[in-house]
Formats: sequence, structure tokens, C-alpha cells
Amino acid sequence: MTYSYFPGCTLKTRGKDLDTWGRASMEALGIHLEELPQWQCCGAVYPLAKDEIGSRLSAVRALAAARDLGTPLVTLCSACHHVIKRTNYDIRHDALFRDRANNYMAPDTAYQGEAQVLHYLEVLRDHVGFDTLAKKVVKPLTGRKIGAYYGCLLLRPSKAMAFDDPENPTILEDFIQAIGAQPVFYAQRNECCGGYVTLEDPSLSQARAGAVLHNAAAQGADTLITACPLCLYNLQKNGGKLPVVYFTELLAEALGLKEVPV
Repeated sequence: MTYSYFPGCTLKTRGKDLDTWGRASMEALGIHLEELPQWQCCGAVYPLAKDEIGSRLSAVRALAAARDLGTPLVTLCSACHHVIKRTNYDIRHDALFRDRANNYMAPDTAYQGEAQVLHYLEVLRDHVGFDTLAKKVVKPLTGRKIGAYYGCLLLRPSKAMAFDDPENPTILEDFIQAIGAQPVFYAQRNECCGGYVTLEDPSLSQARAGAVLHNAAAQGADTLITACPLCLYNLQKNGGKLPVVYFTELLAEALGLKEVPV
């Protein structure tokens, strides 16, 4: 089975581990992620101005390319997924934006929101199935106590993202169970890490990151996992000593593709 794949800029640089182990794990599960040709940066930040068109056009181009290929569009980076999924929602629900975007790009066939946008975790949950994934695990992470860190971008706004319950998500905890580890529930798992205010107010960013990691550690977590390169960077730099890794790294370990640290 093949899906279109939008890696995004960070997964080509600082976030290579998220991408490398994500692709390898999907191949091991019988799924090929075909990188979109000539993709452009998604813009990284979703514009707050409703009439902002230009910064969303690269997302529209990616969506139209996936539509033309006839495959769902899979993303891994939380920021890329946020921008692309919300842009697709806008195309479907905002006639003015849809018309302006199509008029600006002048495609052979107007894009009307036909593409399906899936996060990698949704493919594992809804297409592979966590029960099937558990059967594919060759090195279960038994004894590991892992906290899921969702952050802001995957869950909100909930109507547009339609990813999981924004107040009580479970998809990452279900993933943790599927790879044989014990999920740790803690209060800060779906709160902002402060990454977006690092340059403006480093002290606030440090306080938010510290609150996340201290809360997870207090509940017994020995590791945090995330899908967001910015969150991982901020938590590692400002949060404390609790290890933070991409969830695809632990998936690769459980599938026997990456050596489990002793």
C-alpha cells in the first residue's frame, strides 16, 4: 500500500530521526510513503489573519498533488500536519479562500478539498490497527514507562484537526501499549510547551517546558515521546533531564529496526 508523504523542512535537517525511523517502520509494516515531488515548505505557522492567502498556497499545492495522485496525504511533523490539515479544512468550508487560492494558482483542475490528510499516527490506528501493530512487535518495550506529549498542534482547533479528543486524547497512549510499554498519564500532556515564545520570552518557554517534564516525571515516566520537532527541541533544551524522543524511534525499536538502548 502506498500513501503520498509530505516530510516538511525540519525532517530533512534537525528532525531526521522522526523521518528516517518513520519511513523504515512503515516499510516494515507493508506501507510505502511516497514523497511528494517538488513539495515546498508548508509555512510552519498557520496564519491568524483570515484573509492571508500566500502563506497557505504551498499547502494547497501539496493537497492538490495528493488529490491528483489519488492517495491520502500523510504527514509526520506536528506543525506540517497542523498547517496542511487546517488549510484543507478552510478549502472545504471557506468559499472565498477556495476561490482566491484557485484563482491565484490557476490549476488545470480547481482544488476543492478532495484530498484526505492523515497524520502518521492515524495511519497506525485506523489503517494498520494497533492490534495488528502489536502482533508485528518483535522487541516489546516491556518495563518502560512512557509519557505521551501531544502539545498544541495535533489537537486544536478540534473541529478542523479532528485528530483525537483535545481534552483527553488516547492515540499516543494506545500506541505506547501496542509497542509493549506502559503509558503514563499526566496533566500536562496536551498543554503547550512554550516553544513558540522562546525568542520573545525565554523564561516563559523554560517554565512551560519544565512544567511538562516535571509533571511527567512525577507520575513515573522514564521517557517522553512526541511528533513535534519544535516541542522536542524546546523540551530537551529547557525542560530538564527526562529523555524526550520521537515516537518513531520507539516504534523502530519495537519492530527490531533500531537497537534498544541498554
